[in-house]
Amino acid sequence: MDRRLTLVDRLLADAQNALGTVFGAPSAERANPAGDRADVVLDDEERRHAAGLMRINHVGEICAQALYVGQAAVARDPATRAGLLAAAQEETDHLAWCAQRLEELDSRPSLLNPLWYGGSYAIGVLAGLRGDGWNLGFVVETERQVEAHLHEHLERLPAADLRSRAILETMKADEARHADHAQAQGARVLPQPVPTIMAAASNLMKTIAYRI
Repeated sequence: MDRRLTLVDRLLADAQNALGTVFGAPSAERANPAGDRADVVLDDEERRHAAGLMRINHVGEICAQALYVGQAAVARDPATRAGLLAAAQEETDHLAWCAQRLEELDSRPSLLNPLWYGGSYAIGVLAGLRGDGWNLGFVVETERQVEAHLHEHLERLPAADLRSRAILETMKADEARHADHAQAQGARVLPQPVPTIMAAASNLMKTIAYRI
């Protein structure tokens, strides 16, 4: 017989997820989209730039993990909770792929990842407490903004960096699917100024994570 999880059980599970996400080595369930794409040698400036972009995307996946887990922790509908956790698993794939690419580029994740995770988890809980319709609306807005910034990064990547490009293209398709799924489940449209504040916070994160 399945045991119903208590609040303490969920908090412990969320704490374990936080430690594994920030300090562990997440494992992807799907194969890395870069596959056998040639790892072309980039010059120093191109490599630093590609690493900065991939560090931003790695932070984005840290935040996505925290957001989804925080939202799932307070979701009222079991189907909503299950959908959020399923999306979080795909974000774990993204996290692992970005970490692998950073290593290939002789770079590192953001030093502020614990801060990014903690802040995003708190935002996820607050979004979820508004109710499942708003919870799903937050997913839609988040994923649409991520999809847009991935499009921007695909345009800014060095032309020769085919491995990073393959990863971001798959991530972009996944994010669009997450948004469409949340929309179909009954997401509510977030009122202004919430989307604007989310975009401003995202831009601040990207500026810092590119370097730190």
